[in-house]
Amino acid sequence: MSRIVALETSDIRFPTSLSLDGSDAMNPDPDYSASYVIVRTDADDEIAGHSFVFTIGRGNDVQVAGIDALAGHLVGRELEPLLDDMGGTFRELIGDSQLRWLGPEKGVMHMAIGAVINALWDIKAKRAGMPLWQLLSRMTPEQIVDLVDFRYLTNALTREDALEILRAAEAGRTEREAQLLATGYPAYTTSPGWLGYSDEKLERLAREAMADGFGQIKLKVGADLEDDIRRFRKAREVCGPDFPIAIDANQRWEVAEAIDWVNALAEFHPAWIEEPTSPDDILGHAEIARGVAPIRVATGEHAQNRMIFKQLLQAEAISVMQIDAVRVAGVNENIANLLLAAKFGVPVCPHAGGVGLCEAVQHLSMFDFVAVSGAREGRMIEYVDHLHEHFVTPTDVHDGAYFPPATPGTGMEMKADSIVAYTWTGRHVEA
Repeated sequence: MSRIVALETSDIRFPTSLSLDGSDAMNPDPDYSASYVIVRTDADDEIAGHSFVFTIGRGNDVQVAGIDALAGHLVGRELEPLLDDMGGTFRELIGDSQLRWLGPEKGVMHMAIGAVINALWDIKAKRAGMPLWQLLSRMTPEQIVDLVDFRYLTNALTREDALEILRAAEAGRTEREAQLLATGYPAYTTSPGWLGYSDEKLERLAREAMADGFGQIKLKVGADLEDDIRRFRKAREVCGPDFPIAIDANQRWEVAEAIDWVNALAEFHPAWIEEPTSPDDILGHAEIARGVAPIRVATGEHAQNRMIFKQLLQAEAISVMQIDAVRVAGVNENIANLLLAAKFGVPVCPHAGGVGLCEAVQHLSMFDFVAVSGAREGRMIEYVDHLHEHFVTPTDVHDGAYFPPATPGTGMEMKADSIVAYTWTGRHVEA
C-alpha cells in the first residue's frame, strides 16, 4: 500500500484584468486565479494528483486555506482504499460535521473538497493509463451510481432511475466513443463578447470565431441597455440573422428587470440568456423563464451543489444546464448533475474558460455523451482562448470542436514553471 504524504497548495493568479479578458457586468476586473493542490504519495510510480479551484483574484488565499484544512483527512492515509471507493471517499469528505457546518455542502469548503476529489481522480486516471472521460465511460452502470450521493435527490432521481439511464446508454458506448474521437464535441466561444472590449474588437473576434468553425458565440450584457443593443446589432451584422448568439448577464439583474431587459433584446433572437439573476434564486429563474419564452434560460456555473440543480430542473427554471468542473464537490457531484439533466431531458452546456476550466470540464461532457445522455445535439462546451499554454495537456479545439484528450488524467495539471512564475507574492507578474 502507498500513502498520501502531502497536500501541496499554491495561490496562483494571472493579471487578466489588465487586458479586460473575462470582464462582464458583475466582474469588471477579474484576475483569473487558481487555488492549486498537488496530492503527493510515496508510491513507486511517483504519480501525483493535480487539481484546482478557479477564482478571480482576491480571496484565492482563502480558498487555498480551505484546501489546506483537508490535509488532516488525507495525509498519512493509505491511497488505494480511497481510490478503490471514490464514492465512499466523497461521502466521507463532505460528511465531516464540523467542516460541513460552514456550508452545508456549499461555498469555500465544498469547493475545497472538490479540488481534493478531483486530484484523487487525476491519480486514479493516470494509474489506469486513461484520460478521465474514458475511464468514467468504461465503468459499469453499477460502478458509476456507486460514485453518487443520492441524499436529498431521491424525490427527483433515485439510484434505480440512474441505473435505468445508464443501462439505456450502455449498448452504444463503443460507437459513440469512436464518433467522439473522429469528430470531437461541439464548442462555442465567449472570446468576442467580453464587456470591456471595443466594438471593433468584438466584430473582429466574431468574424474569427465563425471562420474557426464555432457554432455559437456569446456576448456579455447587463451594464447598459443601449450599449447592449448597439453591441448585439453589430454582432448580428457580422454573423448574420440565423447564427446563434447567446447572452450572459452574470447575475446582474432583478427578476422583473431581467424580463424587461431580455425582451428588449428579443429582436436579435438570443440563443439563451445566461445567469440573469442570483444563482440561488430558483423561483426567480422560473419566473424569468416564463417571462422571456421562447428565449431559453441557462444557468449553473455558480450552482453550489446538486440540490440547486435538482430544484432548477423541478421548477422548469432552465432550458440549458451549465455545470462547472470546480464549483461543486468534484467529479462525483457532477456525475449526479449529469444524471439529473438526463432524467429531466435538459441539455448540458458546461461553463468553461477561466484557468483550466476548458481542460477540466471537457472530460465531463465527453463522458456524458458516451455513457449518460448519448447525445451531442443541442449541446456544446464553452471555449475561451485564455491561459491554455500553462497546462501540461492543453485543450485541442479546432474546427469548432473539442477533440478528446488522450493523455491519462483529468487534464488539470499545470506546468511546474507556470506554478512558480504566477504564485502570488502580493503583486502581479507580467503575463
